[in-house]
Amino acid sequence: MLQYHFNWKVLSAVAGITWWNFYFRLYRRTIRAPEVVNFLGHLLRHLPGKLLLVWDRSQTHRGRVVREFVTRQRGRIELEYLPAYAPELNPVEYIWGYWKHHELPNFCPHDFSQLSYQARRTLRRMRRRPTLVMAFWEQADLFPL
Repeated sequence: MLQYHFNWKVLSAVAGITWWNFYFRLYRRTIRAPEVVNFLGHLLRHLPGKLLLVWDRSQTHRGRVVREFVTRQRGRIELEYLPAYAPELNPVEYIWGYWKHHELPNFCPHDFSQLSYQARRTLRRMRRRPTLVMAFWEQADLFPL
């Protein structure tokens, strides 16, 4: 029997996907409104022009802090929501599925630093594969190609 006691509580990931790439951030805490706003700022710095965000109906996405941030962007961000309970329509869910089952299977880090390093390394490697990124869209079938 293998037992291992980790000294961290959570590593959370957030991502946004375009036709050709995806952007991500890792947080050492549960993702709440401040992390969503932080990530939106990250997207705005890296992606020029207007952004259409297609989100699930998580309260974190619909909360006051996030709505106020979006309003302050003066039309640069437009929001649309997926139907309730439809994760199969969200291409980001396929990023996480591939990441867990193909990039990190059986990975048992010794500490948070090793987990964080490997998580970032594998996500960066994944996003350098345009055919893989397109496959996430095809699986979601949100916008048939």
